[in-house]
Amino acid sequence: MAATFELDVATPERSLVKEPVEEAQIPCKDGYVGVLPDHAALLSELGYGALTYRAGGKTHVLAVHGGYLQIQNNVVRVLSDVAEPAQEINVTRAQEALRKAKAEMVQSVGIDIASALSAVMRAEARISAAEAAAGKK
Repeated sequence: MAATFELDVATPERSLVKEPVEEAQIPCKDGYVGVLPDHAALLSELGYGALTYRAGGKTHVLAVHGGYLQIQNNVVRVLSDVAEPAQEINVTRAQEALRKAKAEMVQSVGIDIASALSAVMRAEARISAAEAAAGKK
């Protein structure tokens, strides 16, 4: 049996993952962090993107949107503001949200640029996670 670590992914609304995994790729504010068993302790701000992990030889994908990552003693905790499994993502709706958010940014008169950029990043993360789960990326 391969070496594992405990992955715990939760949002304020629900717990999504709590299981032993072999590896994970987690989007942080300044790029992705690859995690294997016995990873050094780390505390980081989460970014927006597709969190992937392998458990029991299967790859799983979640879209995460902000929050925090803590790695300590073979326990990886992802406390995300918003997270959803790739299979729950409606790609058509996410693509429409991306189109609307980009259009709003172009107008740039009387809008909150930070909110518009956040909407673009959320939609892109959802699309990326869905595509990764479908094997398109």
